[in-house]
Amino acid sequence: MRAEELKENLKSVEERVAAACKRAGRDRSEVTLIAVSKTKPVEDLQVIYDQGIRQFGENKVQELTGKIPEMPNDIDWHLIGHLQRNKVKYIVDKVKLIHSVDSYRLAEEINIQAKKHGVVADILIEVNAANEATKFGVKLEEAKELCKEISELDAVHIRGLMTIAPNVVVPEENRGIFHKIKDLAVDIAGENYHNIDMDFISMGMTNDFEVAIEEGATHVRVGTAIFGERNYAL
Repeated sequence: MRAEELKENLKSVEERVAAACKRAGRDRSEVTLIAVSKTKPVEDLQVIYDQGIRQFGENKVQELTGKIPEMPNDIDWHLIGHLQRNKVKYIVDKVKLIHSVDSYRLAEEINIQAKKHGVVADILIEVNAANEATKFGVKLEEAKELCKEISELDAVHIRGLMTIAPNVVVPEENRGIFHKIKDLAVDIAGENYHNIDMDFISMGMTNDFEVAIEEGATHVRVGTAIFGERNYAL
């Protein structure tokens, strides 16, 4: 019963992603759906994996490192939650993309650990576009300078931007936030900084991913609409 529910949820999300792409005049291949599996058991992840999903997102390092050996090795894992510097060493060579870099000190630690593991870490700069006190992320007006500073690190590669928009009832209210992030990405790309690409824009979650796609998101992070409400007891 649970497996069938998950399959239906995923099918519905896929249809909504495709419809948003069509409205925006974008090809479906331009948007990567990340199944955010935090607090969910590997049994649930396996059902979604069996439907063809290979992009999974986790918030916490401990949960991520626990799930990786339990799941097939062709998954691209995304660390989307706040990352503490002392946890970088556990995931730097295991994740496809770190979405939540918001300081030079964190990027510096990622650089150190990436060198130790013989990898170049792909990262996104997290921008707190709405200046919410409860959220991590660099301020909109400080993002370009942070990108420039981090671009000098040789084992870190900035691939784009990430934002967590306000939790609103009406998704349309976040359109302006997403538009600002897209504009910022275009602005930074125009500087032609060394070691910076702005080809990834990670924005949009269960309640607003369609608006995010319409405003240029390349990666949407969808958890609840696929897996149901989080299990905080885990």
